[in-house]
Amino acid sequence: MSTLQENISPARQSAVRPAVRRRFTPVVIVYLALVTLLVVGSVLVGLRGEVLLDQAGILNILTRATALGVVAVGQTMVILTGSLDLSVAYLIGLTSLLAAETMAGRESMVLPGVLLALAVAAGVGLVNGLIITVLRANAFIATLGVALILRGYLENTYTGPAGDVPRGFQHLGYDRIGPVPVAALLMLAVVALAWWYLTRTRPGYHIYAVGGDTEVARLSGVPTRRVVITAHVLCSVAAGLTGIYLASRLGSGAPYVGTDAGYDLESIAAVVLGGTLLAGGRGGVVGTLGGVLILATLDTIFDDLEVDPFFKNVVRGVVLVTAVALYARRMMADRARRRFT
Repeated sequence: MSTLQENISPARQSAVRPAVRRRFTPVVIVYLALVTLLVVGSVLVGLRGEVLLDQAGILNILTRATALGVVAVGQTMVILTGSLDLSVAYLIGLTSLLAAETMAGRESMVLPGVLLALAVAAGVGLVNGLIITVLRANAFIATLGVALILRGYLENTYTGPAGDVPRGFQHLGYDRIGPVPVAALLMLAVVALAWWYLTRTRPGYHIYAVGGDTEVARLSGVPTRRVVITAHVLCSVAAGLTGIYLASRLGSGAPYVGTDAGYDLESIAAVVLGGTLLAGGRGGVVGTLGGVLILATLDTIFDDLEVDPFFKNVVRGVVLVTAVALYARRMMADRARRRFT
């Protein structure tokens, strides 16, 4: 090999590496991981003489993903700003009760029940946003405090399920088109709407700007307080939608339907698995959807394999920690490359 070739080859290699990194973005990685999980899961379930991706299996995965997917979309909004929301689990329970009690089994009260639940959810989000921006409270502490207030109200007011969802409204929770639940299609519509909002509108650009660097965004004329408050309102509205959906499946409201499923930490885990940085500024709802599907698929595989619940949580924790470590390592490599170029 000539001296010229020797000099060119390293340059070509260094040029190829960034191109490969650009192709293997966190979104691509999470969906490759999902495909790998489906293949491995199908093999493991097949060894027991069962099928993972038959109609019942697909229905199970999509049903598990629907509620988590909607609330995780809202969680993505606040995490992109560098915040988070720990009140969503109790808010889901509260909105399910508000919707079911307002409907009281009457078809004519479906719309008022839905609107009331969403209005209260938006109010909780507004409170979260104001505490964080005006009182300058840490988002973790602020939303945890609101979560405890909601918990106290639920424990003092309810001892179990309440309200009655009319039969017609329960079609939302149970109807499907082939193996695909109608509610899953609505979840995809929420994902698509959030994607459009984040990537095609000025308020969406502002969310990324605030998450990237709040001070720089403020000096650039971005209304940082309004952006954070709006993100928290949208997050709470997503939690309200989740509560309404769960009420349609249960036939009534349930005070602990959100906490029993751990939608607060589960939604954060899905967002992180999808490649969104907890520090904010990078990520999106497409990756979050992939993270949701991974968690839902894991649960379905574990149920088919009759895995011990303790081991199930261990595996989920390992998956989450591994994903965070890989993304962190990738970020450090990108920073080092930019520093020397």
